[in-house]
Amino acid sequence: MKMAVFSNKISREELKPGDHIYSWRYAYIYAHHGIYIGEGKVIHFTQSQGGREISTGTVLDRIIFSSSPSEARNCPNCGDQSSRCGVICSCLDCFLADGDLYLFQYAVSPASFVAKPRGGTCTIAASDPSSEVLHRASCLLHNGFGVYHLFTNNCEDFAIYCKTGLLVITRISVGRSGQATSFLAAASAIVSSPLRYLTTSFTGLTAVCYGMYCFSRLVSDIGVRRDVEKVPVERLVSASSSSRFQET
Repeated sequence: MKMAVFSNKISREELKPGDHIYSWRYAYIYAHHGIYIGEGKVIHFTQSQGGREISTGTVLDRIIFSSSPSEARNCPNCGDQSSRCGVICSCLDCFLADGDLYLFQYAVSPASFVAKPRGGTCTIAASDPSSEVLHRASCLLHNGFGVYHLFTNNCEDFAIYCKTGLLVITRISVGRSGQATSFLAAASAIVSSPLRYLTTSFTGLTAVCYGMYCFSRLVSDIGVRRDVEKVPVERLVSASSSSRFQET
């Protein structure tokens, strides 16, 4: 299967159980991610429309809410999922919400990774076998994936964990999401890079900022970072359950 550098779009006929898929929302501002499990079903992690999870308190919340099933959609297969949150199972139509279908790529080369202008479309990390991916997704469907957070625990983080079993073990950085790291990389390249003072031309400044952006994305990728650990889903669920018990 050949995919262009700038697009991972695929047809429904190409889907296989265990695939990490995504669909763009809000004019390509944000993509919603999930794991295709076969028979037209997708397991994905959503933010509550009621706002019970952590939100930003800004206009970004509208983007987060776009990952939740539409209030107006009353699917004959899924029913009304507008009030559901956390890890849910939806039909492919509800997941896509009239958007196009894209396949997240794994085990790409560093050159291919940098060539992608947008984060949240690929990773250098390798995927585990589909049987392990489906096991993790099914387990988390019944046990949850913690509290949704835009930068540290979002739908892309969920899908990447299902595919790789990797978790960020530090508390001072963003999660596994390429979208979140791209946002922070862009901000860092513009406002904090001392290299921006090396040139005063617009072309030079653009080149410096883009280079810093690409470098920040690369070193933040889940396949490159050193603050990650392979965590069995049973251990993750047990730790989450223990944490909830201690809070009650």
